[in-house]
Amino acid sequence: MKPTNKKKIVNDPVHGFISISHPLIFDIIEHPYFQRLRNIKQLGLSHLVYPGATHSRFQHSIGAMHLLDLAIETLRSKGHSVSDEEAEATSVAILLHDIGHGPFSHALEHVIANGINHEFLSKCFLTQLNKEFGGKLSLAIDIFEDKYSRHFLHQLISGQLDMDRMDYLKRDSFYTGVSEGVIGSERIIKMLNVIDDNLVVEAKGIYSIEKFLIARRLMYWQVYLHKTVVAAEQILIKLLNRAKDLIKAGDKSICDGPLYLLLSSSLSKSDFLPSDTSNEIPQPLVLFSKIDDADIMVAAKRWVDHPDKVLSRLASSIVNRRLPSIELSNTPFAPNRIDRLDFEFKNKYPNLSNFSDYFVFSDMISLSAYEPGHESIKILNNNEQLIDIAEASDMLNAKALSNETKKFFLCYPKELRGI
Repeated sequence: MKPTNKKKIVNDPVHGFISISHPLIFDIIEHPYFQRLRNIKQLGLSHLVYPGATHSRFQHSIGAMHLLDLAIETLRSKGHSVSDEEAEATSVAILLHDIGHGPFSHALEHVIANGINHEFLSKCFLTQLNKEFGGKLSLAIDIFEDKYSRHFLHQLISGQLDMDRMDYLKRDSFYTGVSEGVIGSERIIKMLNVIDDNLVVEAKGIYSIEKFLIARRLMYWQVYLHKTVVAAEQILIKLLNRAKDLIKAGDKSICDGPLYLLLSSSLSKSDFLPSDTSNEIPQPLVLFSKIDDADIMVAAKRWVDHPDKVLSRLASSIVNRRLPSIELSNTPFAPNRIDRLDFEFKNKYPNLSNFSDYFVFSDMISLSAYEPGHESIKILNNNEQLIDIAEASDMLNAKALSNETKKFFLCYPKELRGI
């Protein structure tokens, strides 16, 4: 049998040609766990606002791996020794950093798997893949979990200047058409250096870092936390929670297959963890690996005609893009305003009066574009001194970027607008 050529080139619309240089990387990409990411949107429900935002976690993971390879090449050119084994392991770690994402990425986190986040599930998948690949991912897992002696390798995967952020800002900007998110990722990577086992940025890269921080903040408010996207995600969360309640009440017709088994089960973290003593894959992990965006949308289309009026209305809102009105405020909404909307909803829809909290609700979103502290972005000035970006920058809003911004939102049906 002719051996497979594992040195492939991927034509990426954002970065151009990406080389798959390690045979292990090729084998991981071919694995069903990773292929599942083709069917999970990078930006969840953002395509309801930005029609072009239909790119996948698969594309993002490949792009982040590419940028990491460039970063390793840059650090090597500056005299920092990174072995081939370390380079391969770090590439594997960044490639698999999002392997635990469920349908619609962040939107349904903590919903399908009962409060279990994608970071934990990524570790479960990494552990299982390591068993399947005969321990070849052990170093990658240590780097991923920051247990390896060289901390800067972990920072390339998870930090304030990691390759994850470098790719998603540029990629999400490209697909949404929001030009404010465009960053000079290649320029920033060329300015990276390592001092005392920590990633730093050389002084001439400071303006690129300033633009990076501003771009991240703008992308969050314009795309990731766009008020219509927030409204859509809240409705999708309530839709799945309603389905879970109906299943608990005995409705077995809600859905079938892996999605039904996950929604009908009360699972803890231990249920997903691969065993050290058994080669058997945990059943919840198997089920989770088989669901993606398509499963949720197929279920939602079925639920549009479901006899339960709450489930039907919520499903129709997502399927037909009949999203609620949403208001943002810097301060909490007055309780009497919420009560008034709730009262009007109950009057207008008496058959849904016991379920008004599914349709009239308020909550909060927050953002901090930069988090100073132990893992802050350090600028290496011309005197070989390290200075925090918030101090080194001469932009007035550099410090403002480190402050957490909170916004409160209020959702209600559009027919109640003006109340």
